[in-house]
Order: sequence, then structure tokens, then C-alpha cells
Amino acid sequence: MTREIGIKLFGSQKVRSVWDAEKKKWFFSIVDVVDILTGSPNPRKYWSVLKTRLKKEGSQLTTDCSQLKLQAADGKFYLNDVADTEQLLRLVQSIPSPKAEPFKLWLAQVGYERLEEIENPELATKRMRELYKAKGYSDEWIEKRVRGIAIRDELTNEWKKRGVKEHLEYAILTAEISRATFGMTPSEYKEFKALGKQRDNLRDHMNDLELIFTMLGEASTTEIARNKDALGFIANQVAANEGGTVAGNARRDLEQKSGRRVSSRENFKEIPEAVKKKQVKSTVNEQ
Repeated sequence: MTREIGIKLFGSQKVRSVWDAEKKKWFFSIVDVVDILTGSPNPRKYWSVLKTRLKKEGSQLTTDCSQLKLQAADGKFYLNDVADTEQLLRLVQSIPSPKAEPFKLWLAQVGYERLEEIENPELATKRMRELYKAKGYSDEWIEKRVRGIAIRDELTNEWKKRGVKEHLEYAILTAEISRATFGMTPSEYKEFKALGKQRDNLRDHMNDLELIFTMLGEASTTEIARNKDALGFIANQVAANEGGTVAGNARRDLEQKSGRRVSSRENFKEIPEAVKKKQVKSTVNEQ
């Protein structure tokens, strides 16, 4: 199922955009982007000529881009060439326009930083910490989030070695752990927290205890899979359920003794702006 919306990408100008819930991607109208970057009186013709040139150059962009129905000025829906985020950035690189220059400079900077991170992986973690801090997260929360990412990576590496297929099977096993830990799958948890089903990362909206029990469920799953030498999807699904159950039992025990539920409806969006600004100001002063 898709949902159309206008997204501001270039200053105040909007690009017709569609969210594909199945692929979990945004798709953007190529003609709209061409129109904004080039100011051409006929952006469709411009794109047609550019597409022909790119094909001759052997670019995969023209082969990979899809078509979706988008609403036109007359209110009717017509098929249009669309690009996902990666394809859109490649398109921007192919258009000689002063308006595209800031994006090209940004891409160059991102590429340079990525090369730095390959040589020194600690830089990636440092930049991630800085990004979370700039958004207003506390140092204590960031430490748990970073540790949670490391535990998640260890689990997925284990799954890969044990014959679990990426994407779909990873998602099913993750849902199994979450259900056993919290009584909710990740998608149900997002609904519980009133988060959108699009780009919001559930773990970025968890509190300290939620992150801790998420880590416990995934770390337990890794340990069980190793000790039982679980091979293939079915065996690892059993391990995922058992690992999540370890965390779920610990959660219920804490809730019984504390008299308070671990799962919270609160999300980061609901943190008062005054608190976020105070945290960001503290970050700036430290730097």
C-alpha cells in the first residue's frame, strides 16, 4: 500500500512523493526534481533526453527506476518515473545545475567521511554519538543505544553464519524475540507508542529499561543459538523465542516487584522541547 505526500526537498519547493509500505522506501517524482533543478520549460522532455544519454553511458539509473501513478495539476493520476533516495542522489549528480551543487558537495562530504570510517571504524561510532546528542538524547541513553547496536550486530552476524536469510527471516526472528520479551512485535510496539509506520526507528523512541530488555532478549538469543548450534531458520526461530522468553520473564519479574510496567507509550517526539534544547545547549557548551 502506498501513500502520496508532498515532501520539501529543495527549499520551499515540493516534490511529489510516495511512501511504499511494503518496500519501506520513499519514491520521488523524477520530473519534479528535474523541473526544480533545471528550470526547464519542458522538464519531461529534459528527462527524456537525459534518460537517453544515461542509457548510452551504461547507467543503471534508467533501468532501475520505477513508475507509479502520481496526481497531476488536473487532479487526475498518471504514471510517472520515480526514484528512491539512492537513485535520486545519483540523478542529482547527473544534472549540471547550480541548484544541484549543494547536494553534490554534500555527497562528496558523505563519501569522504565513509572512507574515513572504513579506515577507522571508531569514527562512525563517534559521529553517531554526536548525532544523537545533537538531537537531544542524554549521554546515559546514548551509551545504552550504542551498546544495543553492538549486541544487535553480533546477533545478525550469528544468524548469517547459521544460514538465516537476511531481510525477511531476520524480521521474523526479530519479531519473535520482541513478542516474547514485551508481548508485542516491533510493528505492534510502534502502534503502542503512536509512532508512524514509516521511517521512525522504534529503538530511538525506547526508554532506558526498554533498551535494556531489548538487549537482554537479543544477547540471550545469540548465546542460546551458539550453545545449541542452531542451524537454519526453524532452529533459530526456537532460539529467538527462548532468548526473548529469558528477557520476558525478567521483565515480568521486575514489573511485579516494582509495580510499574516497563513498556511505555512515551516516545522521543513527546519529550518537551525545553528539555531537548537544554540538552543540545549543554552539548554545544561541552564542544
